[in-house]
Amino acid sequence: MTTTPLYAIPGSTPAVVPAAAAAPAPLPAAAKPAPVTVGEVLAQSQVEAVMDELDRDLVGLAPVKARIRDIAALLVIARLREQLGLAASKPSLHMCFSGNPGTGKTTVALRMAQILHRLGYVRKGHVVSVTRDDLVGQYIGHTAPKTKEVLKKAMGGVLFIDEAYYLYRPENERDYGQEAIEILLQVMENQRDDLVVILAGYKDRMDTFFQSNPGMSSRIAHHLDFPDYASGELLHIADTMLATSHYRFGPGAREAFSDYLQRRLTQPHFANARSVRNALDRMRLRQASRLFADRDRVLTADDLSTIAEADIRASRVFAAVP
Repeated sequence: MTTTPLYAIPGSTPAVVPAAAAAPAPLPAAAKPAPVTVGEVLAQSQVEAVMDELDRDLVGLAPVKARIRDIAALLVIARLREQLGLAASKPSLHMCFSGNPGTGKTTVALRMAQILHRLGYVRKGHVVSVTRDDLVGQYIGHTAPKTKEVLKKAMGGVLFIDEAYYLYRPENERDYGQEAIEILLQVMENQRDDLVVILAGYKDRMDTFFQSNPGMSSRIAHHLDFPDYASGELLHIADTMLATSHYRFGPGAREAFSDYLQRRLTQPHFANARSVRNALDRMRLRQASRLFADRDRVLTADDLSTIAEADIRASRVFAAVP
């Protein structure tokens, strides 16, 4: 289980400075007027900055980004309605992120938590990311305290449950996953003002999970499907990852990596951006071995930051029969 703080406000306590005896008491600071327009809500919350980061940091995913903007719009309008006494309760915000590995589900969950926090729908800007092992115990009486401890840590923020369908194992009558689901259902309904739950996993398995657990399905208000990346988008992701680490493709290397992607996409267990990152790590390893072998050479910054075509074509992907 991991807790991912998105940003934190320094918690140091200011020193108490006694006022001079003759000094008048300071006037109270004027409270900011409540926003009455969409623009004022956006300006005060700075939500647009988060959505701009999402557009900038994530390649592709146009349908997902559009849906995130729709949800943000819903929250802004709901906030304005609440100020005018038009809304009795906050909108339901539990979500399901469906898609293959490496399609940005965790990253979008982090950005979603920021949006919710800045608009006042969760108290904290944190995401608690868990799997079945963090929630389900191995013996009678073990599951409830484990699940409740996770929920306690997630309160005021977002609980992200990856591969949520593993909570339900009907083939095993002694499995305790159903107990965790029942506790989650109760909290998702009764404390939805203080916790947002995001379930994530493969689309087909999530569909089966919801069919077997209609109570969970009825509590999920927003379903977002994360498409696989196209080869051009994966190449763009590789460019971004390299630049972030102060590397670059040398002559012919980008074309070689494009060729690598075309071959790798036809092989099993491809995980989109995750596989791109792993491939680049292996290519950096080959680059390091290549430079290490020439011990007397004076290495320049260009040498140390360039991935050569040979570093890519040494992959066993090119040795495989097309």
